Amino acid sequence: RLESGGWCCAGRVEVKHQGQWGTVCDINWSMEDAAVVCKQLGCGSALKAHRNAHFGPGSGPIWMDDVRCDGTESALSDCRHRVQFYCSHLRDAGVTCSGTVQAQFTGFRLVNGSTVCDGRVEVQVQGTWGTLCASHWDLSDAHVLCRQLNCGFAESLPGGGHFGGGTGPIWRDSFHCNGTEAHLGQCPVTALGASPCSHENDAAVICSGSRCDGRVEIFLDGTWGRVLDDQWDVQGASVVCRQLQCGEAERAYNPPKLERGTGPVGLRGVRCAGHEASLTLCNTSVPESTLAAGIAEDVGVVCWGECPAGPLSSGLGEHQPRWQLGFLSAAGNRRVRLVNGPGRCAGRVEIYHQGSWGIVCDDGWDLPDTTVVCRQLGCGGAVEAVDSARFGEGSGQIWLDDVNCSGAEGALWDCPAGSWGQHDCGHKEDAGVVCS
Repeated sequence: RLESGGWCCAGRVEVKHQGQWGTVCDINWSMEDAAVVCKQLGCGSALKAHRNAHFGPGSGPIWMDDVRCDGTESALSDCRHRVQFYCSHLRDAGVTCSGTVQAQFTGFRLVNGSTVCDGRVEVQVQGTWGTLCASHWDLSDAHVLCRQLNCGFAESLPGGGHFGGGTGPIWRDSFHCNGTEAHLGQCPVTALGASPCSHENDAAVICSGSRCDGRVEIFLDGTWGRVLDDQWDVQGASVVCRQLQCGEAERAYNPPKLERGTGPVGLRGVRCAGHEASLTLCNTSVPESTLAAGIAEDVGVVCWGECPAGPLSSGLGEHQPRWQLGFLSAAGNRRVRLVNGPGRCAGRVEIYHQGSWGIVCDDGWDLPDTTVVCRQLGCGGAVEAVDSARFGEGSGQIWLDDVNCSGAEGALWDCPAGSWGQHDCGHKEDAGVVCS
């Protein structure tokens, strides 16, 4: 074992022999000897072989002296050494190792937040949950964890024990993510092990959330139509969330005026018990195309839960509701959605800006751009950057042109691009994406 080093992979070398812990004398103590100790403890490679009781003098017997490892041994006891010696605890040997390997982390979770998508970051090591020191935690690392937990992207990193202090070990391992990885296991890591860092400095994150949020439309007789209701409630929202594999309904609402639809009406007066398999199985009436909406309004839902791993299909033939889906960003009332694709995670890219939905031109459109869109919508990684209006030509304003994302941005409008509404494109150049 290693003692008095501040964490599990550095300290004074101690060995247990005849039921008693003792130390190792530093006579001829070398990097080869230290390498064997680090390997035996699963602490990576040796960074330094310490002499002269660098970690303080030990107590008890001095069990080994004049250790001479060649570095290939699996245990210190396999190395040549003397058992009769003349030494004192002022010459106790020590080591500093590079740290345990990244594979030690067997679980990640967010604790003590208001949802499963915000809270104190906790990691599991050898069956024990602990925390990460915030001094080595940044927004790119947090983006990856949010994506790994199916919680969208990182919105902020609250400090000062915002979610309370944790218990157990505090790990100061430093992840070096660029923000595009699917999980923390893909990020390089400097594994520094347990830390004297205080639980008041535990790492935390607030993720955007793995929610489906938007106005509901339904495909009937070859046309996408609005769903209108004057008594829309959580029972109806529960059916939509279940049909779209978006988890449980959190809220049923009527979108504000600027977000209401303008197209034909598909369903009006929906009355659901909440257990139906699809919206069309609720008590509904399909109006004539010229039927006035009356007091009924567009309906929207917010769902929470794991989003589908692939492009969505409700499995109900031609009756497939479509999400007009996006997340509010701190930049204001901007949203992004995918339209006219086979599911909620593929389609033509549209942005809501200044009160209206518009298009993105495909000039320079590539995988880093689509990576940002897919992440923003909680749709996994980017599979394809689609150009030339493959998902059909849109209408209205072309909001963005010459988008040039690095792939690490939190939202499409954070990427370098031309000025809003400035372009040299037509709708035959509408950009699209296919997400995993």
